[in-house]
Amino acid sequence: MYDIDATRPASPFYNDSHRQWREQLRRFVDREIMPFANAWDEAGALPADLWHKAAGVGLLQMGYPENYGGIEADCFHTIVAAEELARCGAGGLYASLMVHGIALPPLVHYGSEALKDRAIPPVLRGEKHISLAVTEPGAGSDVANIQCRALRDGDDYIVSGEKTFITGGMRADWFTTAVRTGGEGVGGISLLLIPADAAGVSRHQLDRKQGWWCSDTASIFFDQVRVPATNLIGDENQGFLPIVHNFNRERLGIAASCVEYSRVCLHEAVEWAQQRETFGKRLANHQVIRHKFAQMLQRINAAQCYLDMCAWAEEQGQLKIADVALLKVQATETLEFCAREAMQVIGGASYIRGGRAERIYREVRVNAIGGGSEEILRDLASRQMGI
Repeated sequence: MYDIDATRPASPFYNDSHRQWREQLRRFVDREIMPFANAWDEAGALPADLWHKAAGVGLLQMGYPENYGGIEADCFHTIVAAEELARCGAGGLYASLMVHGIALPPLVHYGSEALKDRAIPPVLRGEKHISLAVTEPGAGSDVANIQCRALRDGDDYIVSGEKTFITGGMRADWFTTAVRTGGEGVGGISLLLIPADAAGVSRHQLDRKQGWWCSDTASIFFDQVRVPATNLIGDENQGFLPIVHNFNRERLGIAASCVEYSRVCLHEAVEWAQQRETFGKRLANHQVIRHKFAQMLQRINAAQCYLDMCAWAEEQGQLKIADVALLKVQATETLEFCAREAMQVIGGASYIRGGRAERIYREVRVNAIGGGSEEILRDLASRQMGI
């Protein structure tokens, strides 16, 4: 049996707390997720009780303030969680189960105490759900171009517009929603916490996806939705900062998932090559195959080390925007390479649904595009370099 952990480079950043967290989470994943991941993917949904079970091991609460029911944690605990959840090879699981990781932080850092008390504790207990609603049909990574409008009317805002590709959108009880309250550009954007059951809110499930099958994805429609002005997150027309505030952590999580998916691809390919015989010897004994494994591991470990250094810099408050942008690009390129090479090694068997490598191959594009596409992040990095 090939040991997936044996390929991890030694790192000075992980202590006993991180190792114990990995052991605890691995037991949970092995018991509650691994046996069912393929069935959930085929069904296109996760069971409702999974959130309660995840809260039971502290997964949902990790990294949130204790006074709201959270558990204090650092970036490396977050990385361990992303890695362990990625082992099942179903990208939609991490995306949906942990979607509050991109929807709650603006509320935690910029929301009023009343909003925090109302929304954060039940989400961390797995009783309620929250999604981030920023992307629109005409505005994805270009957040400054959003058109969903919120007009002030006395003590309320009246919201009209559409959001799309919203992860967890069908299940959400609240939407952390980017709206235009002022003029064009980033200076006219605000954030509102919109209840999903408010009059005028409707949603449509997007089913025909290449990957993330077990994660619900939705288009959300706001038709003259009246939202109390007290649901404003931060100041009016100052919503861009709360949106981008969480980009570093989001991209670190995506990168960690991609590195682990890559490691799983290597694991699946090695195990297959050790058992498969071609031309009178194990597939693993062919030099061309062994070189594939070396190339995969080279890229995986380089991305892992970059990830760990970026996480350390984030903990020190020194993470550069260019670094986290390029880290995500490196991680998604590593994933694309390793997924392809694993499929080549496994051959026709990898084309049949049900295996981890096949599922991961379907997740390549969503990771390369979501959270900032590779092209946009390279351009962002080059601008940060002053080029």
